[in-house]
Amino acid sequence: MGLFTSDIKTMDDLFVHQLQDIYYAEQQITKALPKMISKATNPQLKSGFEQHLRETENQIQRLEQVFKMHGVQAKGVTCPAIDGIIKEANEVAGEVADKEVLDAALVASAQAVEHYEITRYGTLIAWAKQLGRNDCASVLQQNLDEEKATDAKLTQMAEAKINRAAA
Repeated sequence: MGLFTSDIKTMDDLFVHQLQDIYYAEQQITKALPKMISKATNPQLKSGFEQHLRETENQIQRLEQVFKMHGVQAKGVTCPAIDGIIKEANEVAGEVADKEVLDAALVASAQAVEHYEITRYGTLIAWAKQLGRNDCASVLQQNLDEEKATDAKLTQMAEAKINRAAA
């Protein structure tokens, strides 16, 4: 089922499709984070990525809970947006030889991922509430809160040390 296809007829269909989209995205992120961990040289950044990998695994479990609560099977649909963000991150990281500049590039790439997730979770929460599914919205809110916290930590790391070291 692709976005804006005839398979999406109702707000509920749209909600489920978006849920499948972020489910796929989170799974792709769990595959990308170990590569980012191995490339990061700043210990705080490396530790932050490791923590976020554990959070992402928990977020996937919460998404599976939302699927179950909503009465649909947990499955993903290909998300070209996250695939593109991850592909770009891999390309940029592969082109940077200076380790401090590489760390700055990794932060920027990670924040692109976070911002994508923040938009998706915000939309899903709004739609869940519109559908009368405050139970689903509250579970999704936990994921959104973690994504926002990770984004704030990345900003703090970048501004306090990583960007300065890269410059």
